[in-house]
Formats: sequence, structure tokens, C-alpha cells
Amino acid sequence: YRLAEEGPADIRIGNVAADLGIVTGSGEVTFSLESGSDYLKIDNMTGELSTTERRIDREKLPQCQMIFDENECFLDFEVSVIGPSQSWVDLFEGRVIILDINDNTPTFPSPVLTLTVEENRPVGTLYLLPTATDRDFGRNGIERYELLQEPARSSVFELQVADTLDGEKQPQLIVKGALDREQRDSYELSLRVRDGGDPARSSQAILRVLITDVNDNSPRFEKSVYEADLAENSSPGTPILQLRATDLDVGVNGQIEYVFGAATESVRRLLRLDETSGWLSVLHRIDREEVNQLRFTVMARDRGQPPKTDKATVVLNIRDENDNVPTIDIRKIGRIPLRDGVASVAEDVLVDTPIALVQVSDRDQGENGVVTCTVVGDVPFQLKPASEGEGEPQNKRKYFLHTSAPLDYEAVRDYNVVIVAVDSGSPSLSSNNSLLVRVGDTNDNPPMFSQAVLEVSFPENNLPGERVATVVATDADSGKNAEIIYSLEASPLSSEAPGSIFSIDPDSGDVSVQAVLDREQRDTYEFQVTARDKGVPSLQGSTTVVVRVSDRNDNEPRFMQDVFTFYVKENLQPNSPVGMVTVMDFDKGRNAELSLSIQPGDHDQAAGIFSIENDTGTIFSTVSFDREQQTSYTFKVKAVDGGEPPRSATATVSLFVMDENDNAPTVTFPSNSSYTVLPPSSNMRTVVATVVATDADTGLNADLNYSIVGGNPFKLFEIDPASGVVSLVGKLAPKHYGLHRLVVQVNDSGQPPQSTTALLHVFVNESLSNATVVESQVARSLHTPLAQDIAGDPSYELSKQRLSIVIGVVAGIMTVILLILVVVMARYCRSKGKHGYEAGKKDHEDFFTPQQHDKAKKPKKDKKSKKGKQPLYSSIVTVEASKPNGQRYDSVNEKLSDSPGIGRYRSVNGGPGSPDLARHYKSSSPLPTVQLHPQSPTAGKKHQAVQDLPPANTFVGAGDNISIGSDHCSEYS
Repeated sequence: YRLAEEGPADIRIGNVAADLGIVTGSGEVTFSLESGSDYLKIDNMTGELSTTERRIDREKLPQCQMIFDENECFLDFEVSVIGPSQSWVDLFEGRVIILDINDNTPTFPSPVLTLTVEENRPVGTLYLLPTATDRDFGRNGIERYELLQEPARSSVFELQVADTLDGEKQPQLIVKGALDREQRDSYELSLRVRDGGDPARSSQAILRVLITDVNDNSPRFEKSVYEADLAENSSPGTPILQLRATDLDVGVNGQIEYVFGAATESVRRLLRLDETSGWLSVLHRIDREEVNQLRFTVMARDRGQPPKTDKATVVLNIRDENDNVPTIDIRKIGRIPLRDGVASVAEDVLVDTPIALVQVSDRDQGENGVVTCTVVGDVPFQLKPASEGEGEPQNKRKYFLHTSAPLDYEAVRDYNVVIVAVDSGSPSLSSNNSLLVRVGDTNDNPPMFSQAVLEVSFPENNLPGERVATVVATDADSGKNAEIIYSLEASPLSSEAPGSIFSIDPDSGDVSVQAVLDREQRDTYEFQVTARDKGVPSLQGSTTVVVRVSDRNDNEPRFMQDVFTFYVKENLQPNSPVGMVTVMDFDKGRNAELSLSIQPGDHDQAAGIFSIENDTGTIFSTVSFDREQQTSYTFKVKAVDGGEPPRSATATVSLFVMDENDNAPTVTFPSNSSYTVLPPSSNMRTVVATVVATDADTGLNADLNYSIVGGNPFKLFEIDPASGVVSLVGKLAPKHYGLHRLVVQVNDSGQPPQSTTALLHVFVNESLSNATVVESQVARSLHTPLAQDIAGDPSYELSKQRLSIVIGVVAGIMTVILLILVVVMARYCRSKGKHGYEAGKKDHEDFFTPQQHDKAKKPKKDKKSKKGKQPLYSSIVTVEASKPNGQRYDSVNEKLSDSPGIGRYRSVNGGPGSPDLARHYKSSSPLPTVQLHPQSPTAGKKHQAVQDLPPANTFVGAGDNISIGSDHCSEYS
């Protein structure tokens, strides 16, 4: 076909079907353009060949760069004719000759052309002018030259165009008039060149003619044509040939220089011409695949004025070297798609089916371009020649890539087909290209589950619609053949339809429960899941799903009682058990593992007091209880199970503290420093006073009885055991006038009993004329031992003694001796550090201060009593009475003798200034042994609470009632 260059898109070139004699229209035969698609396209149904959007420029086509013949510039293309269902494929080659159009303007080598003309040249002398070049050919090439000059100068020069043997036009300047360098040494003319195109294109240059001296001989080349071979890729500087010309002139006119004549830009870029020697050498490496022959002219020019020239043609043939590796081009063939190096082939394609077209070429020539092609590796593909024609060039061959074995998508999905091409050069060069064959799937595999039986644990009390599990089946196929739909069916071992309880998402395989499961009612469900693919025909697989319902923490711990009531005795040892609670949980496992703890009650009364044993539910106390401080405790016991989230329950514990006799009575009235005035005229059963006492205990432990245990030698008073009312029961006589100190003991009914002793002062007199004297006597009473009676007027007995002395004097010496004995006994009592007092007599010295005696005469036991003054009865003391039958009471601080004749009081832990009651007391009468001490009794005896003395001189004791006799050494006697 023929096609003019620079045409628009969609220009019809020809009909391949008509030229091949193929009938079209039925649609069974189609056409496909396998190569040349850069500039050409073909209608698949009609075979109509036309141009594409890409513009064709003949002068820029690589294959037309060095083409001088119009018929030598062409585009090759390939057309495949495809039979029905690609049952047969024929491949045809075609060629489109590109016709030249006038799209290039002829141009001169330079915008200013210089011509040297010697003077005195005869008229008609010809001068060759530089030729213009035009990239177009034929009639679009150079047609004529024109000389543009002013009319006045038309007689000097004239232009003549001659046709050369090569068919080129050579402009010549003809001298038409006399040239006189002395009158004028140069001329400037305008030279225009025009091609033969329509419309014509033209350009012009300035022709500068310089008039020089005469040079009448031109150089002459040895040959008119020089021809040589040059190996491609020769190094720069490699000499090729030497052009030689001779000039018969001598001197400057005989000196020759060599320059390129009609030579293209490629010649001037690749070759170097030495202008002096004429040696032609390599300037840049020449690639035969780009330029296989260089044809140009060389001019030999002498240095005369004007210079004379000669021209020779040089033909340089480029010899091939094996410097190009074979190229492998893999293209689609027929209806099998191939894109980006990937061919998609169905796995059920028949063996020996062509799937791609492989074209192997080598830019080298001869043996260097003879290529052998093969498939590498163990792949089910092979190459077969596309045509059997013998005229096919050795350096350009085409093959079909055929399947050589059945394809299996599930076995191998992709094949990397590597094709290697090796040329026959020495040494040989090779290259490779690869094609990824992607095997297409057909539905030949059923869906498969990874497990035949899937067991799932799912908690009870679920929400309807909650996901139980996800079953996943895999299909070795792909696409629609691997898209799976899930469904539920009854298990072969169970006729129950699962649809009422479970459902499955057909796309994702999510199994959901539609009802609330209760483990206590049913703990196992079994059904079957079926997976079907979407292939044609559809294939399926199945698996059995077993759902085991797991327990949830849906039961709270439960106590056997809401309220637990316990009774404990006070003074219980710490860390003793006080009660036990029972709790249970109907859940299993961790949900039934209980943790018990004490929760504080109101005002945190149980905080830190109670603990509970987790395994048995036993409650322990961390302290000893005191009922008098707190009678009961109320707190909560909390049970928390081990579930998530945990559940809990609480029970109330009420703990009541039972009383023990651990508190002694406390006398609230009267105080030890108070007194009551009793007139001597008082009748029998007159109420003198009422002793009031309290006990912190309860019940029998707080049932009190009263008794007078001392200070009532005349039996004038008695006390009601229940009410504590003290009454006058004796007749008052003059000797009873004065201060009476009653020692009252208050006992409770506990076991063992507790007791407290208090003092009741009764002043018998008609009136209270001098209260100060009475108060002084009461004060001295507080420092008088309890075993010594203070009852009535002490001066009454003294008067009787004095009367006896007078009678004794009369009676004789016995009375004197008796008197002396009385005085000695009186002095002996004073030496013990005590002073009595007379009723109504004012003391001038401190009643409590002992008399100063000589230390040498003082008994040894008084040395221990010499201490500084201490507060009276500053410590808490306990009084113990002697046991019956003369046994001793053991004391914490001291062991006392069981002698019946001596009673001792001892101050314990007294502060500074505390008086020693023993230094004021001496007795020869039988008295019980009494000891004061602040310590708690040994095991089996309770700690006794005691009132401090003074002023409330209260003594606390345990055991039998104390019977105190009279002291005949008292200063009151």
C-alpha cells in the first residue's frame, strides 16, 4: 500500500480482506493487527486498514533516515486472520510505502555564502556555488536556483544551474563582464533556492563575491569515488582512508585543503576529515544498526585566489559486529488476552492451543543475527514456528507459544514461562523474556471445612441474635466457583431442626442463636452446616457443629438465714470464735467459689473487731468484750462469688454480750468527808442516812446488799441490807456524844462477789455550835486506820480513868503503879508517831505530822516509813479480808502473817506525800488481816473498781464481810 506522510487520522489505506480474497460479513472470520499498531489500525470484522491518531513524518522515521529512494521508505505490519473459535490462525505481513510531501524548505549551508573570483577572468567563466539541501525528495526536492540582483549589476554576474550525473542541480556563477579588483573587490548578491512542491518552498542567502588575484589550476583527486569498509563501534581516532588531490599550481595557489562537500549532519558528527592531510578518521563510534552506509562528497580546495576545487565521492560501508543481544517480543494472539506481561488461560483449554505470539529478532546481520529460541524450565508450554516459509529472514523469526500438557488451576495457578534467545555470533549473545501465564479456574472442587466436627462453648443467658461461632469453608477454586453460601440442616444423629434455635448468615458463616439458652435445662445442641459454592454445577461440603452451653454467674450466694444471732460472754479471750454462718451458691466452678468478709455496721462498730474464716464461715473476735462499754454488735457478713461480674449477698449478724461480774459496786452517797448531825434525843429507828451505791453490771451481778463492818462498837446503828438505810437502834448516852465513823461494806450477788467499803460519819450532839471542830475531826478520821473505832466522846473514858487514879493513890502503891503503867503505855503510843486529840481542844500542830524522835530509839520497821508527804490514797487499792480458820490471803505485793493479833494497811504505788496508815495504828486486839493492793486478782478473780480516798474513802474487797474490833490504843478511847 501507499500512503502520503503527514496525513490526518482515520485515512483509509486499503482493505486487507479484499486483497487477500477473504469473504467477510458472516462474523466467523476476524482480523487482528499484530504489529504496526503505532501508526496503523484494522477493523476486526471488515479488514479495513487505516491510520491512527499518531502523525507519520517520513523524515523522522528511523528506517527512512538514510533512504534516498522514494520506494525505500515504508512501514511493516502484520495481520492475523482468525477462524471461528480460534480454530485456525493465519498470519500475513504487509508494507505501507510512505510517500513524501513538500513539508521541508530547502536551505543553504550558511546564510552568507562567500565566493572568491580572481580578476581578469574572461567573460563566461563559471564558478561553482554551494548547493542547498532539501530533506524532501523527487519533485519536492530542489528545482531551481535564482540570483537576485539590481538591474545595474546584471551585466557582471549571471546564474546558471547545471544537472550533475547524480541528478542534483549545481548552481554556477558566470562572469558576464570585466572584473577589476582595483575598481571593486567584492560583490554582494542574493541567491534564492526553490523546490518543486505545490506550493513551492524557498529560502535565500547572501552571496558575497570577493575579487582576488588569478589562480588558474584546480586541484584534482586521484579517484572520483573512494570506497572503504569500517567495523562498527570502532574507537574514536581510528583512521579510515586518505583522500589525495594534486594541484599543478605552485605556492599558495597550489596548497590544497580538504573539506566536506555535500555531507549530512550525521557524516559531520561521526567522521573527522583532516583538512591538511586528507585523512578520514572516526570522530564518534558508529553503530551499524543506526547507520549502515555513509555516502558524501569531499572537496579539495587550493589556496589560490580565487581557490579552485575538485570533488570526490566517498562511500563508507559499516561492517557488522555481534554487539546486539536478541530481542524477544511476546504479544497476544487471537482471543486469549495478554496484558502487561500476563496471559490469562482457562484450565480446561485443550493441549496444543496457541496462547501467545513470540517474535525474536536481532539487529545484527549474517551469522550474528541468526537466533535460536527455546522455553526454559519444566513448564507445560512449547514454541512452534508461526510460518514454514523459507523466505523468512534469519534475524527475525516468529513462534506460537502452545500448551504441551493439561493445566490444573488447583495444582498450579501461575506459570512463569521464560523464553531464551541465543544468536550465532562469536562470542554468542543471549537474552530472555518471561510471560506470566495465569491459569483461569473452573468449578471442579467442592467447599471443604477444616474440621469434621466443630465444638463451641457458649455461655447461657445470652441475648437473642448473639453470635455463637463462625464456620469457614474453603474452596480451592476462585471467583464465583469459590463464593460459598452457608445453610443449617439437622444433624444425622438428631431429628430436631436447628432453625428454631439457631440461624446462620449465608455469606459470612456466622452462626447466631435466636433463643435464650439455659444450661440448667439443656447443655448441648448439635446440628449440621452445609457450604455450597456458586459454580455451575454447584458443589457442596458439610460439617457438624456441637454447641456446649457453659455456665454463667447467674445465681447469687444465699445465706441460710437473713439474720444470725449469737450470744457471747464478756471478757472472752481475743481471737476466740463467736459464731458461724452458712452460705451456698448454686453455680459451678469459679462462679461458686465464695469469699466471705465482714462489712462494718452502723458507726463502724465492727471495724477491726471481727474476722471471718472463709472456709468454715466461723466468726472470730479480735478483742475482749466489755459489756459495760457495749452490750451488742451488729454488722453484716458479705459473700462474694468468683464469677465475672461477681455476685454477692449479705446477712446481718447480731452479737449480744452476756454480763459477768467484773465490776465492783460504786458508792455515790455519802462521800467519805461528809457527816450527819444526830441529836442525842433521837428516838429508836430514826433514819440517820441512806447509803446509795450502783453497780455497772446487770442481774445478780448488780444486786447489792449493805452491811456495817466497823466503827459501831456500841451497836447503836444498823443498816438495811437491801436499801442501805442506816437507822438508830440503840439508846444514846453521854458517852456517845461526839463523832461516830461507820465502816459500811456494799457487796453484789455475783460469783465471786465484788464489794466496796465506804465511811459514814455521824456527829451526835444537840447542836452544831462549832462546825470547824467537827470538820477537823472528820479530816483526822480519814487518816485513822479502819480497824480503830471512832465512836463517841473520847474524854468521857479519860475522866473515869482519872477518878480511878485518885482512888488508887489512896489505895496505895498499886494505884501508883497502875498510873505509871498507864502513862508509860500512853508515851509508848506517842512514840509510834500518833497523837490523839481532845474533844473541843484546838490542836496547835498538824495532826498528820509525826513527832520527831531520836533515830536511835526508833524501831527498825519505822525506817521504811520515812518518806516525803504523798497524796492520800492516790492509787487504786483492793482490800482482802483474812480467810476463816486463820489462813492467809496471798497478795501480789506482800505475804502477810496469819497472826490474829495484828492488822496492817499498806499504801501501794502512792505518790509523794501519801501517808502511811500503819504508823498511826497499833492494835493488840484480834483483827483480820487486811492488805491493800492495786493489782488485779489472780485467775478466777475479777479486777475490782475502787473509789479514791480522800474524800470518798472507799475500800473494795472480796470474800467474807470484814469484822473489825475496837482498838484500845486509840486516842479516842
